[in-house]
Amino acid sequence: MRKSLFVLTLAILIIAISSSALAADVVKLGIAEPMTGAMAVGGELCMRGYELAHEQKPTVLGKTVELILVDNKSDKVEAASAVSRLIERDGVVAVFVSYGSGMAIPGGEVANKAGIPLLSGTATNPLVTQGKDFVFRTCFIDPFQGEVMARYTFENLGIKKAALLVDIAQDYSVGLANFYKRTFEELGGEIVSDTKYNTGDQDFSAQLSQVIASGAEALFFPGYFGDVALIAIQGRELGYEGQYLGGDTLHNPVLIELAGEAAEGLIASTFFAEDQPATPESEKYAALFREKYGLAPDAVSILTYDSYNLMLDAIERAGSFDPAAIRDALAVTKGFQGAGGSVTINETGDAIKPAVLVKVVNGEYKYETTVNP
Repeated sequence: MRKSLFVLTLAILIIAISSSALAADVVKLGIAEPMTGAMAVGGELCMRGYELAHEQKPTVLGKTVELILVDNKSDKVEAASAVSRLIERDGVVAVFVSYGSGMAIPGGEVANKAGIPLLSGTATNPLVTQGKDFVFRTCFIDPFQGEVMARYTFENLGIKKAALLVDIAQDYSVGLANFYKRTFEELGGEIVSDTKYNTGDQDFSAQLSQVIASGAEALFFPGYFGDVALIAIQGRELGYEGQYLGGDTLHNPVLIELAGEAAEGLIASTFFAEDQPATPESEKYAALFREKYGLAPDAVSILTYDSYNLMLDAIERAGSFDPAAIRDALAVTKGFQGAGGSVTINETGDAIKPAVLVKVVNGEYKYETTVNP
């Protein structure tokens, strides 16, 4: 009996030692994205980028990278809770929150308070990083994006009267619309209609009737693609013939699938277009993405792909898994060559990088131009 007890104790000890050794060989990185709810399609795009990058580089500093995903359910409160769970329950050393700004802002507040670095691939609202030493991003921000689109509207398209249709439930939409309006009016343009809606609304006839009555030559609607697809369709059905314009969330093949011919001619700012001048990194990414998913690469996935690789690059430069050391390495990033372009992090944690403009032509996004900061 004593012998059996000894063997059992020895077995338990061996399992405990093995488990401890296994845990020591793993580094955990957290992901809090919307896998359900209104932004679930965006969350799926994000995951494609993370997964592809992880397949290409599954280890760092001799440890296996374990990605732990928590669904933030497209909800701001859940976004904060998701980051808390990743930090407190799972013990991650860093977190990714990309889609979208409304999720990254509360998630960033939690991570910053806990002293855990958070990297966002696609959240463009300035509040994401503002006042948060541990929060960074790999994309441009809305003041730049709004200015780019306003200048393009006024100077390149020659449009002097524009309308806004803004999702007041989303920080991204409200912020980007304000930056567009400020620049457009500074240039001498006139915002002749400024109407609102909420995420998930189905009927936009009242707002669009006002847009048509105002004589607006262009409609800038910086919302998420599901709602914008409906707006685009209903606008054309009501007889609106003006130019459709939007931000980076509209560079999504699902928008074209949903809106059909109503999306034709739409112009959006974005981070990457497959037919733009290529780099070795973007060519490699595009080939890997098509091979794995059988789809054309999109701007969301490329930024989360770059976010993962930049995080591992920061860990390697830090030579440590200490969150503070990783944060310090992220803060001094200069000229990181990502698939979506070069990334330099400035003093506010934001990426300095150009904007790409695309236009829907014959049911496909086509590269228009690049605007440098």
